Amino acid sequence: TLNQALSLALMHNPELAASTWDVRSGEARIIQAGLFPNPEIDVEVENFGGSREVENPDGTSDSLKRFDEYEGTVLLSQLFEVGGKRSKRKQVATRDHDLLGWDFETKRLDTITEVTNAFIDLLGLQERMVLTNNLVDLSQDIFNTVSERVKAGKVSPVEETRAQIALSTIQIEQERVKRELEAGRKRLAATWGSNTSSFRKVAGTLETITTLPPYESLITRISQNPDIARWDTELEQREASLRLEKAQRFPDLTIAGGVRYLDESNDQVYVMGMSLPLPFFNRNQGAIGEASNNLQKAQNERTAAEVNAIATLDEVYQTLLSAHNEVTILRDTILPGAESAFNASNEGYLEGKFSYLDVLDVQRSLFDAEDTYINSLVAYHKALTSIERLIGEDLTTIAATQTNEKE
Repeated sequence: TLNQALSLALMHNPELAASTWDVRSGEARIIQAGLFPNPEIDVEVENFGGSREVENPDGTSDSLKRFDEYEGTVLLSQLFEVGGKRSKRKQVATRDHDLLGWDFETKRLDTITEVTNAFIDLLGLQERMVLTNNLVDLSQDIFNTVSERVKAGKVSPVEETRAQIALSTIQIEQERVKRELEAGRKRLAATWGSNTSSFRKVAGTLETITTLPPYESLITRISQNPDIARWDTELEQREASLRLEKAQRFPDLTIAGGVRYLDESNDQVYVMGMSLPLPFFNRNQGAIGEASNNLQKAQNERTAAEVNAIATLDEVYQTLLSAHNEVTILRDTILPGAESAFNASNEGYLEGKFSYLDVLDVQRSLFDAEDTYINSLVAYHKALTSIERLIGEDLTTIAATQTNEKE
């Protein structure tokens, strides 16, 4: 069933599984962004290992070749970020993680759409297989009837040849549909990461036609599309990035403290230091400008995404209306007429009222009508699936809600 196929795909689709790791990586980046800078330890040793003796004023000499006069310093330093850089960096990482969540939701809906479309295609192929098998049986019966009439001398042998050609042609079509059906099974199985199709057929019906909701009710739901809904988060991320770049204008302070050992006097003293870059030239103005431009760009991209989604919704809705109209006309008018004409021509042929060409022509018309009906049903359901992907909601839910509101 479709629900089983969707469950398998949502659990085992390799691309969807890969997207979950992106979300987890985003969580790890939030942790990393909130960490404090590590302290640093410096160890310095001075005045040792010289190349000569040093004469003192009192006539004695000291050797710099050894560690007789060295000075050793152990210094611990810590960088202190100013301007709230750490919190702003964490905000950017959090918004990045939220965007990855939207990307996962987009991929999830894409997977659902891919599975549903593959399922619909397979349903259509199964219906076409039934149609083709029936047509083969029908063509075989007609060929047998024509052969008997030829043997009885009632019709020309040419009609038997034509009947054989018609039978062979539909048998070729039967083999083609069989191959497409097998490929369709594998294509559906691939959506849950399988290279083989372990199922024999899919269960469902294409002839279920629902009442179409008005276009206005769909356009109000377009904001649920994750391709659009994500832009609120995208703008927040760009704003957070701009705040972070502005905070980078302020130089960070490094404070150090430690102990120095003087070997000459066998004493130790304390040392302290402070380091602060002077922002004379680099005030991060380039990065601030880039972040500001990216924010403006995101606002334009959001507008473009909304316009494109609405245009796509309008196009798909028109396709849905067209397919719905075709299905209705074929089901209520064309197919009953084609079946009636075929039955009449077949009976008339047996009574000698029609030629085999008349029967063949009506048979082709019936097959084409039934084939077009299946194609229209497939197009209708795939258009429904596309609309549900665009609005992020099941159309049957919308129809039920509107029915309850009317009641």
